[in-house]
Amino acid sequence: MTRYMLILRSTPAAEEAMANVDFEDVIAAMGRFNEELIKAGVLLAGEGLAGPEDGFVVDFDSETPVVTDGPYTEAKELFNGFWVVAVSSIEEAKQWAVKCPLGPGARLEVRRITETEEFPQDNEWVQKELRWKKEGVWK
Repeated sequence: MTRYMLILRSTPAAEEAMANVDFEDVIAAMGRFNEELIKAGVLLAGEGLAGPEDGFVVDFDSETPVVTDGPYTEAKELFNGFWVVAVSSIEEAKQWAVKCPLGPGARLEVRRITETEEFPQDNEWVQKELRWKKEGVWK
């Protein structure tokens, strides 16, 4: 199975579209989607994220990284949550992605998760990662 991350991105248009939607309806729609993923046996992880006011950004453009507390006025799209699914193909990942109950202005970016086996196996850090995963330290 190949793992994919479905990354929920929200835009100001999505926030505006959601302004008059009952939050209970949103929770129910997401719950049904999550249950469908679980029943299909493809859901590995999934979480929503708190708003940007509870976070920060680390900018590495300068020699010393700069930390900026949220909210981020320059952000056009916010990363609001994610799902990690294990599916047989990119086509199956697409099938799940289009079922996600999102509305106007929302974006769902889907990216394949790389596997440790794709990196040079003689690398010291790759070997450590494999060991950490075997020991259950890193899932």
